[in-house]
Amino acid sequence: MDLSIEKEDGRRMSFALSGSSIGFANLLRRFAMNQVPTFAIDKVTFYENTSSMFDEYIGHRIGLVPLKWAPGFKPEEEVVFTLEASGPANVYSSHLQSTADKVKVATEKIPLLKLLQDQNLRLEAKAIQGVGRKHAKWQAGLVAYGIEEDKFNFRVESFMQMSPRDMLSHAAELLDERCEALESELAGLKKAAKENKKKKKDE
Repeated sequence: MDLSIEKEDGRRMSFALSGSSIGFANLLRRFAMNQVPTFAIDKVTFYENTSSMFDEYIGHRIGLVPLKWAPGFKPEEEVVFTLEASGPANVYSSHLQSTADKVKVATEKIPLLKLLQDQNLRLEAKAIQGVGRKHAKWQAGLVAYGIEEDKFNFRVESFMQMSPRDMLSHAAELLDERCEALESELAGLKKAAKENKKKKKDE
């Protein structure tokens, strides 16, 4: 199996995978999109909202704002964000202030809503880790490939939580861990089957 990176920038990467099967190529694609953990806002508490938007609508928009991913956090650990704004003003993702230096909004110019004169918004949001398989807000990016003779031409596009290279690296590590766990499980089943067969033979 050989992997050759053809093009890479901050958000996109193209590479060719050769000496592999279509099953493995598709498994790598699915793991990169659905199994790589990222942070996303999951709970929002509104203390004041006199805008024209419902709480649920604002909460949904905030939940889809991509957040920078950082290692070292426990799976159940939360990162708190606060937002305070008064009109007249355009409220952007940059208004979300994080309590953790490493986990911040990935893109600061995402428009959330517009506040008119005398309108206020004040809230607290909690971000947790999750995977794209559970909800699209935790999806790290998009992965697609085309088949050309004996190789697979991949294109990876990150949603800015992490680089495409990190996204692919995490997917490969997770895939390797799952394969090792499966091998261990199969070895245990094989051993149990042999012991059961021997037991029946002795009887």
